[in-house]
Amino acid sequence: MKEKPNLADIHQGDSLPSVTKHITQQNINLYAEASGDFNPIHVDEAFAAKTPLEGTIAHGMLILAYASEMMTQAFGQSWLKGGKLSIRFKAAARPQDTITTSGQIDTIEYKEDIPYVNCSFECRNQNGDVVISGGSVVRLQ
Repeated sequence: MKEKPNLADIHQGDSLPSVTKHITQQNINLYAEASGDFNPIHVDEAFAAKTPLEGTIAHGMLILAYASEMMTQAFGQSWLKGGKLSIRFKAAARPQDTITTSGQIDTIEYKEDIPYVNCSFECRNQNGDVVISGGSVVRLQ
């Protein structure tokens, strides 16, 4: 992980390092244990099969963690110390999906001589469907 990114190496339009994860029911169950969110749509396959979703789905926050992982790879401690996300959930992620999170640097702004990097990102499944889209801001200090 980067301690602090070098501003000279960061440019508008640069791609962020992509993160690809394969979702399993075991991943979902482990996230339920860690988060305390045991909603049956996530963990009860028999219940979920009878819903309009026709099966279990991953917690949105589990998928969103992949965006944070991408930002951590790109910006290290600067991201961890106060990065901010704004997101939209677009579709459900399911067991056996492969989610790829990718993004880019949109702008670099200075506020009181402190650089802020604004990025956009998407989490897509193996079919190219957007599961989550959003933006992020990281203060480089």
